Amino acid sequence: MAGERTKLTVAVRERLGSRESRRLRRAGLVPGVLYGRGEPIAISVPERELRRALSGAGGLHALLDVEIDGAGKTRPSILKEYQVDPVRGGVTHVDLQEVRLDQPIHAVVTVHLVGAEDSPGIREGGVLSQPLRELNVEALPLEVPEHLEADVSGMGIGGTLRVGDISAPDGVTLLDDPETVVATITSPTRPVEPEEAAEGLEAEEGAAAEGAAEAPAEPEAAPAGDESDAES
Repeated sequence: MAGERTKLTVAVRERLGSRESRRLRRAGLVPGVLYGRGEPIAISVPERELRRALSGAGGLHALLDVEIDGAGKTRPSILKEYQVDPVRGGVTHVDLQEVRLDQPIHAVVTVHLVGAEDSPGIREGGVLSQPLRELNVEALPLEVPEHLEADVSGMGIGGTLRVGDISAPDGVTLLDDPETVVATITSPTRPVEPEEAAEGLEAEEGAAAEGAAEAPAEPEAAPAGDESDAES
């Protein structure tokens, strides 16, 4: 399950603004906000610590025990939103949401397709596609799954797997439309063999030559007569 708890120590930001945020980033800190039942708290967190907390087994759905300024008391929180530098790729801002462990939350989890090697459609050369890769779920913070598995082992060519076909763990509710398509297996596009391509080209050339042979010849221009003949 993704509800593994990870401790994350943060510091309160006394100064705000874009200049202060840039200063924090240069110092290896990520500015952010902790939202809770009271007023939002402006915080900063070491980028290494944040990366460590969100790269464990729980990933982006890890339950974070947030400790502010080393006070000892922790606040169960989840990652609400984050921003990434489009060039360097590092996290530039993070929003955390304090949660209650006895109240369900909404989360987005990835969908992993399993059983593809046993699918009759794939064995026959079909093409497996996955148009939906994430699902919205509702569960208690400690019960949010790391991912959901969708079994495609029974799908043949032309088969479709929908959200309603996915089995969710106990305590987890799928929020997406049950008719939403998750995966399909379609017939493969048959490539044109070189021999077929050559035969088609020869047929086109033969038809063109035959058409040219049947076309009526244009009349030749009559030779110009002598000036004396023209005058007589």
